[in-house]
Amino acid sequence: MKRLLFIGLTLISVVTACTDNKTNEQYMPASVGPINSLAVVIDNDLWEGAVGDTIRRYFAAPIDGLPTEEPTFSLHQVPPQVFEGNTRNSRNVLIVQRGDKKSAVVKENMYAKPQVVAIVQAEKVRDIACKVEEFHDKFINAFKENELSETRNRFQKSLNTETEVPATLGVRLEMPSFYKIVKHENNFFWIERPIKGGKASVILYEMPLNSIPTNEEERAKAIVHMRDSIGEKYIPGPEKGMYMLTETYLAPSISNVKVKGRNAIESKGLWEVKNFALGGPYINYIIEDIPNNRLLVAEGFLFAPGVAKRDVLFELEAIIKSIEFTK
Repeated sequence: MKRLLFIGLTLISVVTACTDNKTNEQYMPASVGPINSLAVVIDNDLWEGAVGDTIRRYFAAPIDGLPTEEPTFSLHQVPPQVFEGNTRNSRNVLIVQRGDKKSAVVKENMYAKPQVVAIVQAEKVRDIACKVEEFHDKFINAFKENELSETRNRFQKSLNTETEVPATLGVRLEMPSFYKIVKHENNFFWIERPIKGGKASVILYEMPLNSIPTNEEERAKAIVHMRDSIGEKYIPGPEKGMYMLTETYLAPSISNVKVKGRNAIESKGLWEVKNFALGGPYINYIIEDIPNNRLLVAEGFLFAPGVAKRDVLFELEAIIKSIEFTK
């Protein structure tokens, strides 16, 4: 009898422990916050001094390729004493604090999910500022990847299911259903959606594999020429002879990146319409597709005068970086 009672109690303990573990695993509140927002947990004296200036210099730096200044992240300071409960559920968190040891780490899903938490600590103010400066690129990349993932996750509520792009170009993009194909000529696609004050667009087309030089100066010229040629052929302005071209008053920023593991060239800048007062920002990716002996060009651009553009351009970047090659 005692043996049966012992076995019964043991089974109850095991079941309870498993249930508790399952409950603990499930209990992780959903993270919250607008896209490209960052909670900075820091004492007021640090925030108002050199450490705060360093944080703002990097994490609120103006984004390349926008017609007016907009910050990389929208920062909001949270004093440590109120960083508890629901205030911990921000999707991106930067914790800056005094401590005995110098450290800078990135952790995931500490208080909510999905969540990226970057933690910096040092004993002296100068050392804290130096750690922020040293690791800002790592932190920004982690926050940005988190935001790209969150943006694509929001797309899942209602995805575009048009099949012309995969059938013609052999690539698939994840984008909301309100993006619609407005032009398909040859292997050129123009996909568009209305936004506040204007429209946002994604265009896709092919180029010969070795058509972009590796020399930096020649590469920049070739990218501008490529964009302007496509604009003249496929993206007309309101009257004959008008078309989209690259604004060259401010040179585009160009860098080598990876898109889904493939070599790519990223360029950001401004576009305009020839002989007409119309323009906006763009982000362009030229992606190597060696199996198909081509370059696949994917570009996002938007027109929305008088409206903040950062988050819409970021949405276009998220769409492009969702690309999957299907052939």
